[in-house]
Amino acid sequence: MLTAIPPLPGMQGAAPTDLDLASARLSEDGLSMIHGEGAAAIPVLLIGGARPDQPLAALVPLDADGLDRIDAVTRLWRVLHSRPFLPDTRLTAQQRRRLRHMLQAVDGSTNGASYREIANIIFGASRIAADPWKTSALRDSTIDLVKDGLAMIAGGYRKLLRHRRKS
Repeated sequence: MLTAIPPLPGMQGAAPTDLDLASARLSEDGLSMIHGEGAAAIPVLLIGGARPDQPLAALVPLDADGLDRIDAVTRLWRVLHSRPFLPDTRLTAQQRRRLRHMLQAVDGSTNGASYREIANIIFGASRIAADPWKTSALRDSTIDLVKDGLAMIAGGYRKLLRHRRKS
């Protein structure tokens, strides 16, 4: 979340030069846009009447997600100042692969595919044929993928936005 820089002594700022207005969408929350492309894409929300052509400040609520928000602001600052891009570390490659499989499994399930048909697509027909289906670990994995995918769709996806931190 970005807002106009408040009038503070000694505080100067410059308007970001490369916020892309082509992706800008106005909503009741403010002006949202995507800065960058691909893995370097960072969602930005301008609030409180802030404009992309004026000096901006980041608004970081001091809540349980504050550290994650600070990480996002750091990535945005680096991109805006042409520094090397830091990847988002909230998900590992294995977690991303499992999420993709969850979406595939739910998509298949909602379109009437059996667990075995879903498993054939995700794990490959040769792996599925290698073991008896009723006792196969891949059968259990497929059922879990559908169940967990449905939980994500029901609101569990919000967990993806947070780093797991020790209490």
